[in-house]
Amino acid sequence: MPIAIEQFDLSTYDVVISSSYAVAKGVITGPRQLHICYCHSPIRYAWDLQHQYLAEANIVRGIKSIFARIILHYIRLWDVRTSSGVDVFVANSNFIAKRIWKVYRRKSTVIYPPVEVDNFTPGTEKGGFYLTASRLVPYKRVDLIVAAFAKMPDKKLIVIGNGPEMDKIRSLATPNIKILGYQSFESMRDYMRRAQAFIFAAEEDFGIVPVEAQACGTPVIAYGQGGSAETIIDGRTGILFPEQTVDSLIDAVSKFELNSDFKPEDCRTNALRFSGERFENEVRKLVNDLIEMHFRDRKNNNRE
Repeated sequence: MPIAIEQFDLSTYDVVISSSYAVAKGVITGPRQLHICYCHSPIRYAWDLQHQYLAEANIVRGIKSIFARIILHYIRLWDVRTSSGVDVFVANSNFIAKRIWKVYRRKSTVIYPPVEVDNFTPGTEKGGFYLTASRLVPYKRVDLIVAAFAKMPDKKLIVIGNGPEMDKIRSLATPNIKILGYQSFESMRDYMRRAQAFIFAAEEDFGIVPVEAQACGTPVIAYGQGGSAETIIDGRTGILFPEQTVDSLIDAVSKFELNSDFKPEDCRTNALRFSGERFENEVRKLVNDLIEMHFRDRKNNNRE
């Protein structure tokens, strides 16, 4: 992918905006061009999450592991080198802004990504269950959520989603846990509206689904690292738990049930901070300001 992205000929454009979670920022631009990168993260599997990804791929030892680590080493070199070709970094959360600084030593402007909050509106009544919904892959930690509710047999959990961890998730489930697999958008939204709370145990760069749940008027019980710490108001629109452990999640559910102050309107109002209209306005203003400054400076340099 690093080689492929460098083959795009963008030399005829004045402004290039890349949306990058891995290699898009590596497009080649010249000194007269303005390159703005909306960065979802430096390459996660090459940097701080390398060991986690290798473990999940079961290539911790052996020839394959050595080969993978050599490749990742050169990807890191490429990643840092190409960061100098970006004029301005925009991060999708403060969490990612810190990662950009750690890896590239570059400051960035934070603009949260757009969430289609208008498609997620509150329902009229709540059901007696908790909900989680995501791809069933290791870093989403759905296994942790299921294991926690297996120890709380008096509480119902519904799991929506599919993926390579399905067999593992099914094996952990107890009678109080329903594994529904893939559901249509309408079905998932209906469950999201009626859930007592949405459960989220991943460390995400931003995390759109917890915002969608809040847009439905549903509070979120989430691991308090990554984007969740920025999108959930602890004690008002949800509960943040400090560790990715079963006990920490169980404690958070207990705290949630003891707190009767959660209001659907508060959750909804908080979610509106991340609307698509807000995103468009912030991006448009930033890009226009940068274009004006960039080409004014270029004109002044040409005069000199």
